[in-house]
Amino acid sequence: MLKVFIADDSDEVRERLRGLVSEVENVTVVGEASDGVEALRGIDASRPDAVILDIRMPHLNGFDVLDELHFLDANPVVIVLTAFAYRQYRDRCLKAGAAHFFDKATEFERIADVLVGLQGLDGGGSLASPLLSPPC
Repeated sequence: MLKVFIADDSDEVRERLRGLVSEVENVTVVGEASDGVEALRGIDASRPDAVILDIRMPHLNGFDVLDELHFLDANPVVIVLTAFAYRQYRDRCLKAGAAHFFDKATEFERIADVLVGLQGLDGGGSLASPLLSPPC
């Protein structure tokens, strides 16, 4: 079973992501957070295989969470899902260790494809090349 953690400040987005994840066989949501501090605590506690991470959140933003993940004893595949799909954000996220970067408005459903792909890898792993939104 692939374990997923969702970090997004929007209740509606988290609900929509729960629904999307529930439709993918052998994948389960092990935790959720509405801000960056909660996200780090939850990721540390639940040890997910994958994290779906928003960039703009209270307390710590997604960039901060990515930076802090290196200090946790966890190595999840990070899928950034943002309404701010700017090239400089994408580059910064990928440099900080995100494996995927998607635009909420146009690429939401691609999350399911990534989760299906991750199931074939040992221990979560990472796909050979990141799946990116088109350049901005």
